[in-house]
Amino acid sequence: MNKRFAVLGQDARLQAAARALTAAGQTLATPEQADCILLGVRLEASSPDLVLALGRARPGAQLFGGAVSSGAAAAARAAGFVLRDYMQWEELALLNAIPTAEGCLALLMQGRRTTLWGSELLVLGYGRVGQAIGRRALALGMAVSAVDRLPARRAAAEADGCRAWEAEALAAAADGADTVVNTVPAPLMDAATLARLAPGARVIELAGHGAADPDAAARLGVCLVPAPGLPGKYAPDTAGRFIARAVLSILKQAEQEERG
Repeated sequence: MNKRFAVLGQDARLQAAARALTAAGQTLATPEQADCILLGVRLEASSPDLVLALGRARPGAQLFGGAVSSGAAAAARAAGFVLRDYMQWEELALLNAIPTAEGCLALLMQGRRTTLWGSELLVLGYGRVGQAIGRRALALGMAVSAVDRLPARRAAAEADGCRAWEAEALAAAADGADTVVNTVPAPLMDAATLARLAPGARVIELAGHGAADPDAAARLGVCLVPAPGLPGKYAPDTAGRFIARAVLSILKQAEQEERG
């Protein structure tokens, strides 16, 4: 498979993706010449690169973006283009958990006066990212508890060596934890739950919305650490390679489906 790609945007991940695409035998081109146009993450209808792509892309070109908003998707459809969201591709979601977990561990080690070994970590949500963090934390000697509403994920936590808790038991799970890593975009930790953490505990917020009540955290001396988008911040070259890999996989699958 050889496609002509236009890569729009200055994000370091996109530049790394462009290098990965050429290394994989693809050709870089202008939007007017491209078979495929690769756009950045957090794509909105008003994103300059999307506006540029819709104005210059040739008919039939395929567009790829990350975390595509409904408005961006609608704008593409109105202009006669299909806009695929590479962040929804399972392969990329699994791979992105790697730099997210490593970036999270780097945050866990910052400003500490004690080792990670022997410390108490509470992971909220044991999906792809939670599992990647939990397994690495266990390997470093941390005592890990995981809270998830899904039985299968709690079973995965137990299989990994974590203590698994139902969502309804979050307050009990928080007892004595010195660090919380949140992967769930929902307000989960009220004042009563935060009060059960160890003194001076930190809450690392990986999800888009904070799990902890910020006013209660400030009163109780709990440090909230916002940390969205770690792949792009911690390892943009790796994250860019993963994006290129996902886009090529999406194209390959589409071609296979067309051939039947």
